[in-house]
Amino acid sequence: MKHTLSVLVEDESGVLSRIAGLFARRGFNIESLAVGPTEEIGISRITMVVPGDNRTIEQLTKQLYKLVNVLNVYNITNIACVERELMLLKISALKEYRSDILEVVNIFRGHIVDISKSFLVLEVTGDPGKIAAIQQILSQYGIVEIARTGKIALTRASNMDTELLLESTRAQKQFQYL
Repeated sequence: MKHTLSVLVEDESGVLSRIAGLFARRGFNIESLAVGPTEEIGISRITMVVPGDNRTIEQLTKQLYKLVNVLNVYNITNIACVERELMLLKISALKEYRSDILEVVNIFRGHIVDISKSFLVLEVTGDPGKIAAIQQILSQYGIVEIARTGKIALTRASNMDTELLLESTRAQKQFQYL
């Protein structure tokens, strides 16, 4: 299972290196990593996606707390969150396919950020599922390059799990057709 950890750290040089070293020494992979400043000066938030079972994540959390500059570690995997990623795609865009590509980009509320005779560079922001979906659809046109940020996430103030709501709405609609 993949877990999302939100780690608050003192904004000092070497913190990220020590955290990455901790994971490397224990043979764990970080699938996604995003780091940035928080609302408080001198504090940064590291959001990472890590594969592992609950016991493994619990051990990693304890190890993270032993690092000097780590202030708090939150496992937000099963908490209602707003999650986003940013992806830039350079795609082969022959003249005859451009309108099809633009239609897909509009459906996913993406943006064209660069254009040339043979290529388009697209910007797409959304939850990880949306990012994966547009990447899969546009792959038929020839993706030349991709750059993705890691997932960033904040817990929802409302504690409303929109994914759970979407699933229950879909289930209700399917039940109506039976």
